[in-house]
Amino acid sequence: MSIEQGCWAPARQVASPNVNDRPDGEVSALVLHSISLPPGVFSGDAIEQLFTNCLDPSAHPYFAQVADLRVSAHLLIRRDGEAVQFVPFEQRAWHAGRSCWFDGAAWRGQLNDFTIGIELEGDEQTAYRDAQYLTLAGVVRDLLAHYPLFTPERITSHARIAPLRKTDPGPAFDWAYFRQCLAKLSTPQHS
Repeated sequence: MSIEQGCWAPARQVASPNVNDRPDGEVSALVLHSISLPPGVFSGDAIEQLFTNCLDPSAHPYFAQVADLRVSAHLLIRRDGEAVQFVPFEQRAWHAGRSCWFDGAAWRGQLNDFTIGIELEGDEQTAYRDAQYLTLAGVVRDLLAHYPLFTPERITSHARIAPLRKTDPGPAFDWAYFRQCLAKLSTPQHS
């Protein structure tokens, strides 16, 4: 199994202190995000430093604005497809902020309580890379197999759950291509 004790086996593990318990233990939806630090820069260790509360505010002018944030995600998918896991899936990462989700018959807040947060290294204008889509499809396939309440229809974006506040992963994210990658990985291959 690729998920053991809430950790995805292919991911490099970097523990974030920005985590706590899920109040009901529910894992039933996925929120996709994008991040680059500083904005538009797709390299370095600033994202890991932010999620571990080690970002030096003097290292870049933008960092002073965000260094005191206490945020995390379950996974970061780097531009080359590397996955870095900060929070086990069974625990609550601090990624969704003020947001809401229509869950069948009612609106729900406190999305961190039941969602998995995955950050894609990128911004809303620059195309994401094939390696990122393939890694994302791989982890989603494994999440679908591991968490029975999680379904493909329960994958959303930060923009959809906080539309007045967030726009990520933005128009650069190709939802159709992601779903094609997921379908290819989920369909048995015949020889």
